[in-house]
Amino acid sequence: MDAAVKFTSQSQGRDRIFRAVQYACTLSVYLLRNNSKRKEVVAKLKSLEANMSAGRKLFRLGSTVNSIEAARRTMQLSDLVLCLCLTAANINRALYFICDNVLWARSAGLIRDIDKDRWSLNASRCYLLSLVMNLTRDVYVVSQLMWKRARDEHFRQKRDQHLSESPEVAEVVIPQLDAFLFLLLESLRSHPAVALDTLKNICDLFIPLDRLGIYHSNAGVVGFCGLISSVIGIITLAQPNLRIKP
Repeated sequence: MDAAVKFTSQSQGRDRIFRAVQYACTLSVYLLRNNSKRKEVVAKLKSLEANMSAGRKLFRLGSTVNSIEAARRTMQLSDLVLCLCLTAANINRALYFICDNVLWARSAGLIRDIDKDRWSLNASRCYLLSLVMNLTRDVYVVSQLMWKRARDEHFRQKRDQHLSESPEVAEVVIPQLDAFLFLLLESLRSHPAVALDTLKNICDLFIPLDRLGIYHSNAGVVGFCGLISSVIGIITLAQPNLRIKP
């Protein structure tokens, strides 16, 4: 109970719970869209989804400063690739929050003379760039883990044993590909924080891609991917040891 109270007392915790509910509503509305007996339920779910989205915008009012501070810290990383990827991701995330704050101010009636669609597109572009840079960091970290693991003598023996015990796989699939996939899965299995962050960023990627029209999916895919990434976000916030560093 204490852990739940501590989690919900954080603005990030409340934002991620709201986000999970929002995308759960999106997915539910898509699944029930053709059910004529559930029109009232669908209307309530749409209203709840809108309320969750508005609530999240309010929670994120101070996130721009946090992202700028995160960019300042990542600029000091000694690893050049991590420094560039994370700094660019945090800067674009800060720009996304600025656009998001402007949209919130417009919806609250504080600002009137702005193009809502233009600001929404700019927010999606910044969000997409932030995700791309985070995914680039994930790929880089995974490649580093695979390289270190491939040099480990104990792992080589384990890999050779796996290949020898699965001759039918080696006959169907290119042996080098099977060895690569085994190395990849073992590296991710031994570093769950990296695996969770990669999965989260891949799921999140569908949201701006759909909004920008780069890759058209549907509300069901967006809702499902958003729900999965939200659940991962809740898990990593509740369990800091599952959060990727830096």
